[in-house]
Amino acid sequence: MGNVNKSMMEATRRNQEFMLETQRVQLERQIHMQNEMREKMMSLQIARSRELLYWFGTFYAVAAIGMVTGFRRTRKPGTLVPLLPLTFVLAYQADLAYGSKINRIKMEAENIIMFEHDLLSLPMGVPTPASIDEARERQEETKRLNKY
Repeated sequence: MGNVNKSMMEATRRNQEFMLETQRVQLERQIHMQNEMREKMMSLQIARSRELLYWFGTFYAVAAIGMVTGFRRTRKPGTLVPLLPLTFVLAYQADLAYGSKINRIKMEAENIIMFEHDLLSLPMGVPTPASIDEARERQEETKRLNKY
């Protein structure tokens, strides 16, 4: 009898170890998957910024040619004034698409996380399973009442 009990305890212990290892591997895979999704989203944002830069750069070149042509014809310096803000916007987009702007944004985000963490808290705190269930029940109740 003692031998059977001992083997059952051993099998239970091995099963628990296996379950813990399986959970650990599953958690690691989820973390890697979330990080990969984050990287894909960031690469999409960078690609979007670069595409916007191409379009805005083309607009800037056409507008600059038009303004310089207008200035040559009229000799009014006011025709060149829009180049100043457009130059700043173009420089910002170029820095975002190909410069170090993303690194500066990451550094600022790290500073916010380290030194201004209170800005990151969710209104009414982190959702709990109870609050999620309560909201789900309210939604079902509203759906049920609207059905009749």
